Amino acid sequence: MNAIKVQLLMSAVVLASGLPALAAAQENAQMAASPHKVEIIESSHHDHSFVLRDTVGKAVDPHYRKEAKEKRRVPYVDSPNFETDAAAQLSHVSSNSKNLAAPTSAGLGFDGMGQGFSGPSGVFAVQSAPPDTTGAVGASQFVQWVNSSLTVFNKATGAATYGPVKGNTLFSGFGGACETSNDGDPVVQYDKIANRWVLMQFAVPSGGPYFQCIAVSKTSDATGGYNRYAFQYSGFNDYPKAGVWPDAYYVTYNMFVPNTFGGAKVCAMDRAAMVAGAATATQQCFQLSTSYGGLLPADLDGTILPAAGSPNYMLNLGTNSLNMWKFHVDWVSPGNSTLTGPSAIPVTAFNAACAGGTCIPQAGTSRTLDSLADRAMYRLAYRKFADGHEALVVNHAVKVGSNRKTSYSATRWYEIRNLSGTPMVYQQSTYAPDNTSRWMGSVAMDKMGNIALGYSASSSAIKPALRFATRLAADPVNTLSNETLIMQGTGSQTGTLSRWGDYSHMSVDPVDDCTFWYTSEYLKADGTFNWSTRVTSFKINGCQ
Repeated sequence: MNAIKVQLLMSAVVLASGLPALAAAQENAQMAASPHKVEIIESSHHDHSFVLRDTVGKAVDPHYRKEAKEKRRVPYVDSPNFETDAAAQLSHVSSNSKNLAAPTSAGLGFDGMGQGFSGPSGVFAVQSAPPDTTGAVGASQFVQWVNSSLTVFNKATGAATYGPVKGNTLFSGFGGACETSNDGDPVVQYDKIANRWVLMQFAVPSGGPYFQCIAVSKTSDATGGYNRYAFQYSGFNDYPKAGVWPDAYYVTYNMFVPNTFGGAKVCAMDRAAMVAGAATATQQCFQLSTSYGGLLPADLDGTILPAAGSPNYMLNLGTNSLNMWKFHVDWVSPGNSTLTGPSAIPVTAFNAACAGGTCIPQAGTSRTLDSLADRAMYRLAYRKFADGHEALVVNHAVKVGSNRKTSYSATRWYEIRNLSGTPMVYQQSTYAPDNTSRWMGSVAMDKMGNIALGYSASSSAIKPALRFATRLAADPVNTLSNETLIMQGTGSQTGTLSRWGDYSHMSVDPVDDCTFWYTSEYLKADGTFNWSTRVTSFKINGCQ
């Protein structure tokens, strides 16, 4: 969710009108502060006595009023000209002279939370749209969080073992806004270094202040005990995205004061303290100017760690470029922490899908869907390989076609290398093998360097579907090969609702470091506020 529910937006307006002039001035000054001045924020609250499986979850209320979320835009300057996408892959690739095209083996496929879903804690009710689908795989479980509800699944069977419950069940007995508010915009991560779950959502109560609520599991069991923390902000911490790194949990936000964009905020949370359950955890933050929004932090995959002291890499979209920052945190001497950048990484010229707005067609309706093409899509997945080279992969939605009127949407993906030097695009491609629109992607690499990209697909001839495309590490660069259907939706989103996503999530199994797990939304019937979600797993053959 890159937007707050309508009722909360109204509360924020009231908050702004009630702030003393001095406080408002201080807030705006903070937002405009130099991005190179570190801000130290201690957790406002902490405990570590909670055990999820021993708690009767806060049931999802089927009578709760449905809410459509208003979209909050971030700064993005599209190319002023129509760009013929020179990186477009305009045909399907089934084989090449050296390799069969990335054959895959299917794993599990099951419905996550959505219309008609039921689990041990009862029946799920769609309350808001879009679903903000996020989920990750751990040692033995898959945890999914949509909007303000979560469920734990057995990854061997796909059976729901806990949930669906309200997300703030994680903060039962914690006190404060994290316990009483249940506002969503969730992030699900599995810390592969410590074998811990990292689950978070924001709390944005009427009148403020605003919080990021974080629960770090004590073991690899998502239904066990948690170390819980809250970090407080005076601005509204919208669209949080998190990455696991050896020295911190890095989190990025789009800050609003209260409804005016105030710039991206990037924070490093003391991972060691939170894993240990220390009484206090600290975060170090930098505030960027209003020129920058939609940053993603690098998120570690695999078992080979970056070199000690390596900064976390952060990225957002520029005009025909990617902007990169390097965040180095020093927990001993915070004054030595640095955020350097942005440095521009040139990419093949592109235009954002739908000019960053809404134009994705669906079969059977004139209602079009939001592209969310004003930002890079989660995750910015990092991996280091045995030969020492490092890589980041990321994606976003672009426009493809011969002119503005006949263009359609496609997914542009990148592999970026030479991270410790001058970062550069090693390979890139816009996956557009036909005129079906593809968007809302999430991409990752397995331990062999094979790539999988999951996304939504829709056109005037088909209803929104879920698919993924893959490539072998040895395939010719700049190409994806097999495209696989995950789920063909049998419904289109109708009425006045155009929001879709706001994100999907591709993760890699920490046990074999080969199996991809992907989750996103689809519809089983035409309608509004009747979405479903799907969880699927698969492996690219040859990864063992």
